Amino acid sequence: QVQLVESGGGLVQAGGSLRLSCAASGRTYTTYAVGWFRQAPGKEREFVAATTWGGSLTYYQDSVKGRFTISRDNAKSTVWLQMNGLKPEDTAVYYCAAALSNLRLRDWAGYESRGQGTQVTVSS
Repeated sequence: QVQLVESGGGLVQAGGSLRLSCAASGRTYTTYAVGWFRQAPGKEREFVAATTWGGSLTYYQDSVKGRFTISRDNAKSTVWLQMNGLKPEDTAVYYCAAALSNLRLRDWAGYESRGQGTQVTVSS
């Protein structure tokens, strides 16, 4: 497994931007697909975005399409989630996760490694 550490969360006004980072260490990172999930208070964890190991394919939840962009640099063992046009409903703890398989990238259970999360708060 790989170890994942998220960073970049914080407090931002509606309409603002944040860039989350997911740094990996441990086993070969480049063979893992990476996803971002989020969990708001009182709600279930939900899929946000994912990228395959080569970065050629990306997937997004409908509510973030056009606002969020996932990207990765395998040489730096880092995946980013650029979040623009943030809304109060984007407030949540954001988690990154790594998976050996691309089959279940929208499913939290499809990932073998998970980070501890970073808080994103969007004020109205």
